[in-house]
Amino acid sequence: MLTLALLLAGPAAGLRAESTAAAPAAEAAKAAGENAAPLVTEYAPTMFHIGPLPVTNSMIFGWIAVITLCVFVRLATRKMNEVPSGLQNLLEAMIEGWDNLSSVILEPKVSRWVFPVAVTFFFFALTSNLLGLLPGVGSIGFGPAAEKGTAFSSMPFAIEHAERPLLRPATADANMTVVMAAIFLVMSFVWALRYNGPLGLIKHVFGVKVEANKWVYPLLFLMFLFVGLMETLSIVFVRPLALAVRLYGNIFAGESLLAMMMTTKPFIVGLAISLPFYFFELFVAVVQAFVFAMLTLAFVGTLCSHSDEEHSH
Repeated sequence: MLTLALLLAGPAAGLRAESTAAAPAAEAAKAAGENAAPLVTEYAPTMFHIGPLPVTNSMIFGWIAVITLCVFVRLATRKMNEVPSGLQNLLEAMIEGWDNLSSVILEPKVSRWVFPVAVTFFFFALTSNLLGLLPGVGSIGFGPAAEKGTAFSSMPFAIEHAERPLLRPATADANMTVVMAAIFLVMSFVWALRYNGPLGLIKHVFGVKVEANKWVYPLLFLMFLFVGLMETLSIVFVRPLALAVRLYGNIFAGESLLAMMMTTKPFIVGLAISLPFYFFELFVAVVQAFVFAMLTLAFVGTLCSHSDEEHSH
């Protein structure tokens, strides 16, 4: 499938170029001022530069999420009581819950390696997702002026919708989720090599995992070699892609859905129909953060474990 996609990529790009060149009417309509810009862009707009480094609104939001998380942890651990209460109780409950879950999925020594990274993923994604639902995030920024007679059009600096919002949820930017998945990929290799060793990891992925007669063993070896190649493709490409796309797709889709509903006219109608989905997005924000961390534990568990057949060999 990957080879087919690579073979089709070149002709598809050529067809797109030809169709673009052969569609002057569409280009003319766009040049004439037809506004086809989406309410929420796939990319994060650049707000300013620090030297050669472009700073996007999702980068700014990411730092706000980190600072918020650090403040929350500091407030929760400022006065550690033997009988926890308040924020300390909430934080300890989440940490202990993830610790218990990690110890069930992974072996004790592997859990000690993976647990800090998985919980960090969870808290960062959860903080970013929840803060992204605050009023003003994604809706305050730069855009076309509001039409006269519409809601809030008489207010200064009123806009139709924010084409370049000041803030954008970090997890609604594919760059952030891809980086998180890349960190997982690198660390999973580190943990797998630490647990299995180089030769042990190769045996774990490509080795024959069942007892067999010596005459049947070559056929089984070829079969498990093919399975190992598929597993390698899954480890290197499919799993990180699943982590990145799942988190980005759900948060970006929720942001786009709320933006479309909030721009429905009249304003009171848009507000009424968006409220149920707003509470649904609160649920999605928690679930997607949980799923990202949970899959981190599960994927590492497939690399850092020994089956009974491997122990018998």
